[in-house]
Amino acid sequence: MMPMSEQCAAAVLLVRPAAFGFNTETAETNRLQSAAPIEAAFAAARARAEFDGLAAALRSEGVGVCVAEDTPAPAKPDAVFPNNWVSFHRDGTLVLYPMQAPSRRRERRAEIVQAACAAHGFAVTRTIDLTHHEAHGRFLEGTGSLVLDHVHRVAYACRSARTHDAVVGEWCAAMGYVPEVFDACDRAGVPLYHTNVMLAIGERHAIVGGDCIAASDRGRVLERLAASGREVIAITQEEVAHFAGNVLELASWDESLGDCRVVVMSASAREGLEPAHFEALAASTDNLVAIPVPTIEQLGGGSVRCMIAEVFAS
Repeated sequence: MMPMSEQCAAAVLLVRPAAFGFNTETAETNRLQSAAPIEAAFAAARARAEFDGLAAALRSEGVGVCVAEDTPAPAKPDAVFPNNWVSFHRDGTLVLYPMQAPSRRRERRAEIVQAACAAHGFAVTRTIDLTHHEAHGRFLEGTGSLVLDHVHRVAYACRSARTHDAVVGEWCAAMGYVPEVFDACDRAGVPLYHTNVMLAIGERHAIVGGDCIAASDRGRVLERLAASGREVIAITQEEVAHFAGNVLELASWDESLGDCRVVVMSASAREGLEPAHFEALAASTDNLVAIPVPTIEQLGGGSVRCMIAEVFAS
């Protein structure tokens, strides 16, 4: 029985990495990414093991999982993060996104889209291809750049080199969402590279790094989140640095609970959450799962949410 939720997907696409590693191109804008003295082949093997742990955990929670295999050549060090280049929407819309790093543009592969559609019964009714913006230096990196309130049709986006206002506006006009664009920085005052490292929206909660948001935007953004009726869990800059904002709630089904929700996060995010914030999150969902992905977090600068492309099959 497929659970239905307007906000939470019951099916996902994952891409198993073949050549994972530190990407010098993306490191220019991603301060959560750091090089490590790890032999390349060993790092890639560790990343695959971490990936397999995530896929197994999602399946054990009753989430529909499609695993697509990355190809070793040409090398795509960030292929494990497919949510940046594609999104699948409940009305059958498929969106392809403009990526800042040339090395990441190679991740867009028709066979991966076809595999997800076949696995989850997703019928494409229209395709919105925004990739032409790459030629003009304008980018919008999927649900990394956009954190979506599907219930109230609001698209939250923090400006960065990877998130351009004009492309946000074009996406919203095509999809029927209202844009909520703001500035957000890390503890050093550097713009956050993606919105989804400091904001996550579930059915009954919104996790937000309130201190990251520029003072001129903070009140407006927090008020809009609160107006959605969700409990707003305001986490600290320190928690954001541990990927505590990079979490995702998915729909599932349980024999005793029926339709239910599961929040997936990394072990680092779980350990970094303050007790009161973890308790608030736990009270707003049915289950929480924490998966260790330390190699992917350190070298890739992204966590569990970044690894998941939701498939909203109708």
